[in-house]
Amino acid sequence: MSSPVTVSITRQLDPTKSAEMVAWVRAGATLAGEFPGFLGAGWVQSGPESREWHMLYRFADHDALAAWESSTQRAWWLGAAQDLGVVEQRVERRTGIEGWFDEPTEAEVVEPGAPRAAPPRWKQATVIWLTFFPLSLLTTVLLGLVAPDLQVVLRVLLTTVVMTPVMTYVALPFMTARLAWWLHR
Repeated sequence: MSSPVTVSITRQLDPTKSAEMVAWVRAGATLAGEFPGFLGAGWVQSGPESREWHMLYRFADHDALAAWESSTQRAWWLGAAQDLGVVEQRVERRTGIEGWFDEPTEAEVVEPGAPRAAPPRWKQATVIWLTFFPLSLLTTVLLGLVAPDLQVVLRVLLTTVVMTPVMTYVALPFMTARLAWWLHR
């Protein structure tokens, strides 16, 4: 089974053309959304007057990504950016959920220099535990107060449904950023 693929692109453009850039990015996401296997897209500007934009899009597998990247729709869309002065600086493709610690199962980075090596497994496990334990304890206590008679299977189900996105999108990124000095020492 093939893993989803996320493409991260850093682009530069004239900061006075932010409105046009937003329209261009939205058009690209709309076009990509018509392709089978499209899982989503997003973008952020580094700052209000920054020339740097970071864009992500995700497809279900390499074949779905290849269909989008070789499409005439994408070629037309990229051509439309020439008037905006868009310069592609970096492109990175990643599979899996390795963004917290590990090097990807597959990676293609277009940039001088190599990516930073993953920290030792024991440090990864320590950060996960330091994050998971207090959240798990808090969730267990709160569920005990709110629903004391909830069956164990339903309590565990509810706990994991709540904790998985919190761990993935909030807690682990927060903790790894705070402990990066130790993880990569």
